[in-house]
Amino acid sequence: MDTHQLHQPLFDKSTTLLIIVLGLSAILVPILNLWVPSSSLFHIETYTVSLFGKYLCYAILALSVDLVWGYLGILSLGHGAFFALGGYAMGMYLMRQIGERGVYGNPELPDFMVFLNWQELPWFWQGFDMFWFACFMAIAVPGLLAFVFGWLAFRSRVSGVYLSIMTQAMTFALMLAFFRNEMGFGGNNGLTDFKDLLGFSLQNDATRIGLFVATVIALSLCYLLCRAIVTSRLGALTIAIRDAESRARFIGYAVEKSKLWLFVLSAAIAGIAGALYVPQVGIINPGEFSPLNSIEIVVWVALGGRATLYGAIVGALLVNYAKSWFTVEFPEVWLFALGALFVLATLYLPKGVSGLLQRKEANA
Repeated sequence: MDTHQLHQPLFDKSTTLLIIVLGLSAILVPILNLWVPSSSLFHIETYTVSLFGKYLCYAILALSVDLVWGYLGILSLGHGAFFALGGYAMGMYLMRQIGERGVYGNPELPDFMVFLNWQELPWFWQGFDMFWFACFMAIAVPGLLAFVFGWLAFRSRVSGVYLSIMTQAMTFALMLAFFRNEMGFGGNNGLTDFKDLLGFSLQNDATRIGLFVATVIALSLCYLLCRAIVTSRLGALTIAIRDAESRARFIGYAVEKSKLWLFVLSAAIAGIAGALYVPQVGIINPGEFSPLNSIEIVVWVALGGRATLYGAIVGALLVNYAKSWFTVEFPEVWLFALGALFVLATLYLPKGVSGLLQRKEANA
């Protein structure tokens, strides 16, 4: 067991620095966007604000994966599904807000349902005209799926590569299901053409800023929650389970319950990330369920550094910034660049960027 990870304070140097950086970004970005003239070098465009918001949503998603992979040793290749389910819950709310402003002017049915000759709103769309209900479902649906999946898998003591394959199969099955028009989720095109959120236009700069600040706050709270868990007695148990599961079970700890609880929590956090992602990007479709997306999340965490939490955030931000840059400058080589990043990190940064920082700090 890595004893240096036990009995750590909640607010260590990295946590304090991260919270300060996030707090400053929540203050400075709105100022530089709304009050600094567009002619100024320091002005931040609204498009860039939304891009940063998307990156932070990915950081929350990476945080959820690090919680179970870094501290429990569960390599989940299905967190993209939890992310997408949270996104669909918020997307359904945003579609219900369109009302008569849709192409077909139907106050109840979204445009894709009118196009497909649906006669009435399906039962599972009921309640999504209320924001609080959509927020609840964005957490509850991924959490419930994780509970059912985890309860079946962990009580059967499925682990290792077999569990990873099962999570990937779950994601792939959901992707195929959501592609079907009869499922009632927009089929191949998904949900899009959103108008407003809580009465505020999604095209308004102030709304974009509000979503960015909400994402910063959500990331900070999710990080502190995860940090509180991994520095508690439960965190010590998770590391024991990761490093010597059979020994922890032999001593008498409820290994399956601990794994299930954290797996459900990580799925709920991924759902929150998806709910924040959709209004900032403006679309949610079955492509978000793609198993490749879940594999990419693992790359973020591996590059940033497992079992550090802040490393997952750093990895998500670095990889997605690099992705945006490469897809603009060298779109044909992005996938090769991603593969090279993973290989180089494995060879020269086995503990990720956070491991490099820790090594420099130790030598200082």
